[in-house]
Amino acid sequence: MERFYLITGHVGRLELLVPQGAKLAQLRLKDQPEAEVRRQIARARDFCAVHGAQLVVNDYWEIALDLSCNFVHLGQEDMEAADFKALRQAGVQFGLSTHDETELERALSQDPAYVALGPVYPTLLKKMKWGPQGLERVTRWKQIAGATPLVAIGGLTPERLPGVFAAGADSAAVVTDIQLSDDPEARTREWIMACAL
Repeated sequence: MERFYLITGHVGRLELLVPQGAKLAQLRLKDQPEAEVRRQIARARDFCAVHGAQLVVNDYWEIALDLSCNFVHLGQEDMEAADFKALRQAGVQFGLSTHDETELERALSQDPAYVALGPVYPTLLKKMKWGPQGLERVTRWKQIAGATPLVAIGGLTPERLPGVFAAGADSAAVVTDIQLSDDPEARTREWIMACAL
């Protein structure tokens, strides 16, 4: 699994940052009408294909199926409604969010392409009902997940990367640190270099 996992909230941002060298990119759309969601997902799918990057569609698994995307990310709430059988039949891989051991067990029972744990550190992005999970939890998650790749998310910075990987994470998902950067393109390149070390 790619060690650097870019997450963006708009296809325009994805088109700016994937060419910096990102090979795994999630499009996380919020509060958009369905037509706009479809437009952005289709555009991101084609753009990532041209640039040799793997697009992961957040939440919108039905639209992803409809538009022949091959990877989705689902939160715990989305898992309730998701048709995992249909996803598997279409050859669509999926990653699943987890925050406690019950959720982790539930996620692993679906044989996902990866499980995500967060927030590892305090995060500015969204109000979470979970506090920072910390590196010990990352290590515990990896012990339980075994061969299933573990994605760490939440409050990550390049300086924190060595500790996150040493704790057992296979991949670092980055949202805020790049979004809030004065130069997101340069910051993306920094991340890619840091993840390659």
